[in-house]
Amino acid sequence: MWLSNGDKKQIPTADTRHFVLGTPLSGPWPAGHKAVLFGMGCFWGAERIFWQMQGVYSTSVGYAGGQIPNPDYEAVCSGRTGHAEVVQVVYDPARLSFSALLKAFWENHDPTQGDRQGNDRGSQYRSAVFTGSEADQAQALASQADYTSSLQAAGFGPITTQVMPDPGYHIAELYHQQYLAKNPDGYCGIGGTGVSCPVNPA
Repeated sequence: MWLSNGDKKQIPTADTRHFVLGTPLSGPWPAGHKAVLFGMGCFWGAERIFWQMQGVYSTSVGYAGGQIPNPDYEAVCSGRTGHAEVVQVVYDPARLSFSALLKAFWENHDPTQGDRQGNDRGSQYRSAVFTGSEADQAQALASQADYTSSLQAAGFGPITTQVMPDPGYHIAELYHQQYLAKNPDGYCGIGGTGVSCPVNPA
């Protein structure tokens, strides 16, 4: 599919629907639903992991943790804005636990690699969890400690994941949303360590 530069800069609107799930890409969310941001490297592959999980209401990709308002892909890729590529996961806690999301997060990328994932290098590819509550923050930090022990036992170095409260989310251009559903042969740089996470997903 050929796209002009103008097409690639289009931003999702309030009416934009998830290409796979058919749900809105932006809130307000249904009552009781929660949101979390995960940075796992290239957001194309990371998003696909989560939209496949039962209990996920919607996903989108975007940018978080930087210093400038309204970043775009080109600016973030320069490495000068401080943003990470992230997936916003909106889920129903009655159907899917935060522990299960953390387990998927830890096991599907390498959180020891610093500002890169595989061949993708730069601070925008850093590992990160941006949480929406103090309870989720504490749970994420506890799971990080548990997974650190498992990784070290397998010979990996320390986890470099940034865990902090949600600093604000900027949705990415429409072109990037559910990219691997629209482009099944597209690039996916996501890959885990092969080490199981001890987090109880119940």
